[in-house]
Amino acid sequence: MTNAKIAVIGGGIAGLVAACELAKEGKPVVVLEKAAQYGGRAMTVQKNGALFNLGGHALYRGGEADRIFRELGLELKGGSPSRNVSVLWNNQVFSLPRFLFGRNFTWPGRIELMRSLAKLARIDPHAEDIASVNVRTWIEQHIREPMVRNLFYALIRTSTFTNAPDLQCAGPALGQIRRTFQNNAVLYVEGGWQSIVDQLKEKAIRAGAQLLHSAGVVAIEHDGAVRKLRLSDGAELEVGRVIAAVPPAETFRLVRDADRTSLRLWKDQARPAMVACLDLCLKRLPKPRHKVVLGLDEPVFFSNQSGPTPSLARDGSVIHVVKYHGVGDHDPKKDEAMLERVMDIVQPGWRKEIVARRYLPNMTAAGDYMHMGRQDRTPGPAVPEIRGLYVAGDWVSHGELLVDSAAASGRRAAQQLLNDLRIENRLSQLSGLAG
Repeated sequence: MTNAKIAVIGGGIAGLVAACELAKEGKPVVVLEKAAQYGGRAMTVQKNGALFNLGGHALYRGGEADRIFRELGLELKGGSPSRNVSVLWNNQVFSLPRFLFGRNFTWPGRIELMRSLAKLARIDPHAEDIASVNVRTWIEQHIREPMVRNLFYALIRTSTFTNAPDLQCAGPALGQIRRTFQNNAVLYVEGGWQSIVDQLKEKAIRAGAQLLHSAGVVAIEHDGAVRKLRLSDGAELEVGRVIAAVPPAETFRLVRDADRTSLRLWKDQARPAMVACLDLCLKRLPKPRHKVVLGLDEPVFFSNQSGPTPSLARDGSVIHVVKYHGVGDHDPKKDEAMLERVMDIVQPGWRKEIVARRYLPNMTAAGDYMHMGRQDRTPGPAVPEIRGLYVAGDWVSHGELLVDSAAASGRRAAQQLLNDLRIENRLSQLSGLAG
């Protein structure tokens, strides 16, 4: 450890991507992960023979994470969820075609839905008139039929894991649901997301990075430039560069006088996307035709993740039921009762089939997202007030969402660090010549 000149704090997706980028350039880098297991929110745990991610996870093909993983040489196996989508409306489950052509949808609504989907395919999510408004404003201005509005709100909740239409920026959200309609755009990962984490670890180690688990950091010491790290076991590590791939509040806590830096703003402006998730492994599905169910009048989503990825369960099916939290307080017991009621509707008799069960009442789906309250729309990667300090994580979004933000920010931080080193080396060379 004493030879490490660059440290990455956090062994999740962002930290591991950053380590891979640095190590393949021959830089001495150590990854410090406070937990016993790498992966952060991308870790997978086994329970009674079932593999549970932390809630329902999906990788978007063609997104930033998919591109970066493939460029790093990862093998991404899995399958796409069923296209036989159902909807939950008024405590009933309907197949999507039956719902669209039933009494709940009017002919004007069907026509507007087709026009809205066609408009979605043509829009530029980065255009100022879209990027500068929130989700609710865009939907209310462009869609008249109430049921079509309900469908768009549900699609945005599901694809972005965010239930904040008055805060969420319309551009990234609309871009995400547009990608959802592309052929086989969504990938459920074979073996759980731990398979991605394990491959990133292997790539980083083979490139020369050092990975240390159960190695918590308690302080980033600096005098306007990064000097060393203090670890939870009392050890100290002299470093000249640090990438903090942890939540904004944790980075803020680690840095002395952080309230005088951009870290204060980034921490204060962060709006985490939170969900309650009921993870289940069932011996059998009482209603196997219900594979993907989209909540229209309630912010919920049901998915059978082991349908396209059977390795998630030795016997049975792994499913996830999610409730997307809105802004404000939440009652974990009421949320759990709500998710159980959804299961009673979607899979009646499910309680008799339980192999494994886990309830996560307040899970962070993303540390931040693009929202109207962001004063700094593109935080990081460098902390301008402290030379040698960089940030990464899904909260360091420059327009990406979820794991795309994590992977892209990890690469951005590494590239900025490498560029800064090149500039300093060049200045040092010029100084030597002048001397």
